[in-house]
Amino acid sequence: MARVKSQKSQKRRKTFVRFLPIYILMLPGLIYLFINNYMPLPGLVIAFKQYNAGKGIYGSPWVGLKNFEYLFTTSDAFVITRNTILYNVAFIVINTTLAIAVAIVLSELEGKRKKVYQSAILLPNLLSTVIIGYLVFAFFSVENGFINNTILKALGKDPVSWYSEPKYWPFILVFVSAWKSVGYNCIVYLATLMGFDKSFYESAKIDGATRWQQIKYITLPLLRPTIIMLTMMAIGRIFYSDFGLFYQVPMNQGALYSTTNTIDTYVYRGLLQMGNVSMSAAAGVYQSIVGFILVLGANLLVRKIDRDSALI
Repeated sequence: MARVKSQKSQKRRKTFVRFLPIYILMLPGLIYLFINNYMPLPGLVIAFKQYNAGKGIYGSPWVGLKNFEYLFTTSDAFVITRNTILYNVAFIVINTTLAIAVAIVLSELEGKRKKVYQSAILLPNLLSTVIIGYLVFAFFSVENGFINNTILKALGKDPVSWYSEPKYWPFILVFVSAWKSVGYNCIVYLATLMGFDKSFYESAKIDGATRWQQIKYITLPLLRPTIIMLTMMAIGRIFYSDFGLFYQVPMNQGALYSTTNTIDTYVYRGLLQMGNVSMSAAAGVYQSIVGFILVLGANLLVRKIDRDSALI
């Protein structure tokens, strides 16, 4: 018995030594994760208190769920919830579809062209949202914008006051989000594609399968686990929004709030006006809890459809 335990101990030690370089590589990421995600967790109590900087977090008085009323009793509650959910649903569907399509196209390229296109597609993701906001402004400015002064003028149409017309902005924001995000998302799918066994495609070619048939019956089924994983991660953040996209790109124009105001921008503006940190914390707790429930629900649904593709 002692000999068996000794053998198991030696085996564990050898396994640890074998994977030690990997553990060392993981260490900076784990430290960052702990500091950024786990150390602030005790601060969640702010959401249930009337925070007073003089008394500190734990000395401030408890107010229960009163801070959450800020999100649910306001007249804008329906609008900001609707905008946040619908925009994120559109982003998930459109950005995922485009990312997969671009990844498949890039996987067909070879040589230097492939690296050039990869860099060009990824570049928008590296730009600051402030810069993107001014790029959009260069296109849609009423007086000096490219669309009003070049395209509409050439077509003989009157200029459009883009920053005063909310009806145009759902399309503009979806387009900007796709332009900014598709390059990063497609890299994940491209990396998955590059790991596929090429013999599948060679066998399909011998059997006379067209390129579309190869994509439909080989590429997409093999990509399904990655698609499901990334989609579920996106669903978990469906009550969050890209703050820069909805605040910087529309230039914080009040006339556009009906189509650009989301939970994050609403809480930020409320924080600026009232300076209530507790309400902001309550919004974060609300978003996290809903996101957690949605991820578990989506995972449960996936388990019923395809158990092997579920995260948990």
